[in-house]
Amino acid sequence: MENSFTLYKGCWLSKCPPHSSCYLKIDKCGKLLNRGGYLLRNVYDWDCEHETSFWFVIKDSFGGMEELSSKMRNQVKKSLKTYDVCRVSASEMLRVGFPIFQVAVENYKVKATRITMDAFETRIQQSEKAGNVDFWCVYTKETHKAVALAINTLHKDCCEYNTMKADPSYLRNSTYPYYGLIYEMNCYYLQELGFKYVSDGARSITEHSNIQSFLIDKFHFRKAYCQL
Repeated sequence: MENSFTLYKGCWLSKCPPHSSCYLKIDKCGKLLNRGGYLLRNVYDWDCEHETSFWFVIKDSFGGMEELSSKMRNQVKKSLKTYDVCRVSASEMLRVGFPIFQVAVENYKVKATRITMDAFETRIQQSEKAGNVDFWCVYTKETHKAVALAINTLHKDCCEYNTMKADPSYLRNSTYPYYGLIYEMNCYYLQELGFKYVSDGARSITEHSNIQSFLIDKFHFRKAYCQL
């Protein structure tokens, strides 16, 4: 049991995808908390039929361009005409990713801890070693400059969109780099690989990027309610 949880910023989090999590008894919670940390988050009764106070933001179907509104179709197409979106190696992420991380975090609405180059390199190297992480980059077709990225964790039958960052100046110039990135990732994981769902994670507390409401409104993600 202990090996299925990891301590992150003082909180024990399950390393398993939420649909495979189950109720954790108090004595098992205590064993983890005795090893450190301030709290433990565990979910169960995944994707229940009734509304609860906790949820994950997921997408479990892919309808291509046809599922999008007319305005969204035009924006996605413009993004794909402006940018190349592709999976990349860990070495390529190390080469282009840090400046995007830096400028994205600096522009958050809420204060966030700045990542150092050393910490960024360590994260990418550890992700590569884990063997279940995909890296994506968005490049301008004109200059081949990297302007956005994604880091995703793969499980047997689902994918977690753990990190998405973009240079804010490209989010404001009406070329929509995120639109092409999200569309291509949804297509790859849901249609090509046939995963059960992709997830942008659990309910956001700070909502520093508005990404979850954006995914729900624009790309038809939904709330998968569960018990906490």
